[in-house]
Amino acid sequence: MRALIVEDEILASEELNYLIQEHSQIEVVDRLEDGLDVLKFLQEQEVDVIFLDINIPSLDGMMLAHHIGKFATKPYIVFTTAYKEHAAEAFELEAFDYILKPYDEKRIAAMLHKLELAFKRDHAPVEQHVEDGPVTMVDGSAAQGDLLRDTNSHTDRRINLLRNDNIIVTDTADIYYAEAQEKVTKVYTKNGEFTMPVSISDFHSRLPQDTFFRCHRSYVVNLSQIREIVPWFNNTYLLRLRDLEAEVPVSRGKVKEFRQLMRI
Repeated sequence: MRALIVEDEILASEELNYLIQEHSQIEVVDRLEDGLDVLKFLQEQEVDVIFLDINIPSLDGMMLAHHIGKFATKPYIVFTTAYKEHAAEAFELEAFDYILKPYDEKRIAAMLHKLELAFKRDHAPVEQHVEDGPVTMVDGSAAQGDLLRDTNSHTDRRINLLRNDNIIVTDTADIYYAEAQEKVTKVYTKNGEFTMPVSISDFHSRLPQDTFFRCHRSYVVNLSQIREIVPWFNNTYLLRLRDLEAEVPVSRGKVKEFRQLMRI
């Protein structure tokens, strides 16, 4: 991987460069201090990841990230900053991670390991495959659900989830369901619960559309995580998911589409 460090504090730049060399195979191709210089650099060279400070001259890190987000080929962005309050905006920009200063070596090492794994995964050949499995009904009947998975680009197979001041890069397959709660969306995964500062419609739009179904005005469910479909009143259903106690409703207006998707 090729990396660019954007940092106007010399000591911070040198420390980060050292930690990258110490804990990864990532090659730091240059270190820049000015936002406009970064844009000029990226017009001539490509990098796989940018370690980006927010408070830099000419063009601050957030504005620079907005510009980079319009590139046809987008590098990963890891924000490095002393300011916690930009974490939500970093999530909106789909940053890979958000690292707070002063640097914690264990935190940096874990992020670099995760970054290298993501790079290998995202640049591996994408194969289409079909997962066939019975969907169990409480009355004992079953149906075959042919759920096409992993057919989208790498950006569809992982998503950034926000927890406190950290951005957690998560495989979408690990998300069970999402629930709208007022102006935020609760996301439930195998690794815990997250609160996202976006509407459920916005969150759903970021997920693979072949696997995640808007089964209710307030719910999005991962079809591949359904273990049981329970008939409910008015010919609707309750969905029970693997590993979780929660039940997700299918609204009456979504029943027909859901039956078609699940072949029932």
